[in-house]
Amino acid sequence: MPKEIFNWKSIFVNDENSSVPSDEAKIQTSFIPNDNKFPETNIVTNSVSNGNNNNPFLNEILEVYNKGFEGLNSEGFDFFEMYKSVMAVGPTNPQSYQMAFTMGKTIKSDLSKEFLLEKSKFYISEIEKVYAKYDATGNSKNKDLSDTISTQKNNLTKNIADLEAQIAKLQSELEAKKAELARIDFDNKEMFTQIQLKIEANNIAKHKILESINTVVTGINQYL
Repeated sequence: MPKEIFNWKSIFVNDENSSVPSDEAKIQTSFIPNDNKFPETNIVTNSVSNGNNNNPFLNEILEVYNKGFEGLNSEGFDFFEMYKSVMAVGPTNPQSYQMAFTMGKTIKSDLSKEFLLEKSKFYISEIEKVYAKYDATGNSKNKDLSDTISTQKNNLTKNIADLEAQIAKLQSELEAKKAELARIDFDNKEMFTQIQLKIEANNIAKHKILESINTVVTGINQYL
């Protein structure tokens, strides 16, 4: 896989209180600039904005995928330029494929349907790799939080059992520990919710961008 261009900094990591190992931090790199001058569009994010999804992290993560997709683009005309051109005109319009293909021919004289379809596989593959990495990251952090809370609960439960043996003498301490135990789920509820929403957004973002890519792939197969 080429240099990391899907910048996920702050998606699963809180910068203010982060203890992320240096090796993990190294994957937070800048986007590769793209100098190709084709129609600018953010089709995936726009299509979601018009929907009814209430995940507050979805548009942010879709933007990461969009920029990462752009960063994968190499010099010259390939599937990326075809995709951007078709999406700018409309992926359900057969003429958009012919227009984009004709434009591509003026840039790359040996441009072919087979070449475009082959390059589409590269973009899909790279997006799948990035999705798998950050899906694993989200699930790992979710598990870490769950394990931490479970350990806290187990420790506090043991403390409560010890205190109950001395209930007459230590009644006030026992009640304090019970109150602390009761607050654990409440205190961590927001963090749990955010992580789960980000995992959901990651799933939806991957499906949305691949759906739009596959729409163009289908259009290429049908109309070229």
